[in-house]
Amino acid sequence: MLTLDHLTVIAPTLAEGVAHVRECLDLDVPFGQRHGYMGTHNHLLQLGDMVYLEIVALDPDGAHPGRARWFGLDERKQIRRDWDTGRRLRGWVARTDGIDDVLKGREPIFGRKVGLPFDAPAFDFAIPDDGSLPWGGAAPSIIDRRGKSRSMATIGDLGARLRGFSLEHPEAAAIAALLQELGAERAPVVSHGRQLRYRAQIDTPAGLKDLF
Repeated sequence: MLTLDHLTVIAPTLAEGVAHVRECLDLDVPFGQRHGYMGTHNHLLQLGDMVYLEIVALDPDGAHPGRARWFGLDERKQIRRDWDTGRRLRGWVARTDGIDDVLKGREPIFGRKVGLPFDAPAFDFAIPDDGSLPWGGAAPSIIDRRGKSRSMATIGDLGARLRGFSLEHPEAAAIAALLQELGAERAPVVSHGRQLRYRAQIDTPAGLKDLF
């Protein structure tokens, strides 16, 4: 029902996010787009096989969307705390062609389906009412592109390729069970840890690098 769509570095500012990925991967990730409907913006990098990396932050020049933003970006103090403790790769987005089935009985985890952009919806995204990350980021955000594939033509390809993806969490068994229940493909390898922490192994032109 689900498969990995993209990884998310959630940053206090876009400049900090780009600098962190540059330090980890030795790559300058190009600008992606502004989300006028969410008051956010991003940089994007292809990771191979229709998977990509998103560096996302609140857009200081953007308008407030009139509801909680996605990825917990309204909680600026929490974003900063996570960032300063080294938790920068903070989550992932899984795609599905049946978002209603995924969310049925699971809205307390994933949130409600929201059609975006608001004025002319092209895709659906599950967002908790308070904008928080699902299960604090331990569960993926859910996207349904309504039968259309995400175009890779507008995403920079600098030769990076995802080779591995893992999650440490105190409730590892429960997270693994949820992902198995949902039939999640290309999900992170989940193991027990003291706190939530993601790590991705990415092949780059300079060799295999870790993103965290």
